[in-house]
Amino acid sequence: MLSYQHIYHAGNLADVHKHSLLSWMLAYLTRKEKPLTYVETHAGRALYDLGAEEALKTGEAKAGIEQARGWFDVDHPYSKVLDKIAAEDGPRAYPGSPMIAAHLLRPEDKIHLAELHPREHAALELAMSPTNAKCHLRDGFETAFALCPPTPRRGMLLIDPSYEIKTDYETIFRHIAKLHKAWNVGIIALWYPILTNKAHEPMLNALSSQHKDALRHEVRFPPARPGHGMVGSGMFVLNPPYGLAEEAKTLAAKFAKLR
Repeated sequence: MLSYQHIYHAGNLADVHKHSLLSWMLAYLTRKEKPLTYVETHAGRALYDLGAEEALKTGEAKAGIEQARGWFDVDHPYSKVLDKIAAEDGPRAYPGSPMIAAHLLRPEDKIHLAELHPREHAALELAMSPTNAKCHLRDGFETAFALCPPTPRRGMLLIDPSYEIKTDYETIFRHIAKLHKAWNVGIIALWYPILTNKAHEPMLNALSSQHKDALRHEVRFPPARPGHGMVGSGMFVLNPPYGLAEEAKTLAAKFAKLR
């Protein structure tokens, strides 16, 4: 788990899928004046340099956000964040989900970010230092269990593991059941990879059986390189906001045009 660094994959097509839907949900939540809480279990470093050696080595951003940038209208919340980050940090800067949350949420909203990798956590704290986010050097699920239900009770939990711990596929659906019971009004969003070995399928079958009203949305795309096992991206959302299914459908049409 402590070996994973998202810089190698930042801005890939899975990020485009996940971050565009996340941006839409956060913008939706802020339509009401009431404050909210955002919690993230696997935050990463929050801000990525797509010109860094690690990012260039995989080329995933080139196949990802660099070709997908034109998919989104200028007034889409994802576009707004990308434009802000480019203006503030340069054209090769890419925001992770914590930075997206910080740009779309308001001063009265609370942000809790968990990251267990010491170096990634240090970078996270530095990137988020101008914001009101609280960064936890702690296991993400332990953090979520300790916080839920949060105050304010309105809000969202994003679960975005690396899945380098293979038991994640066996334990996450139980973690989500516990978190949903504790925070039954919160939006709980899980990102997962679509894999050629189908390791994700038992987890998704269990989640779908437990949470029949959740939104399950998946997109497919070519592997990042020959033999790469991830060929798509999925989001499983409990208490999906009104309109998310339509937004996801629009996004899926963009992915369907990929070659």
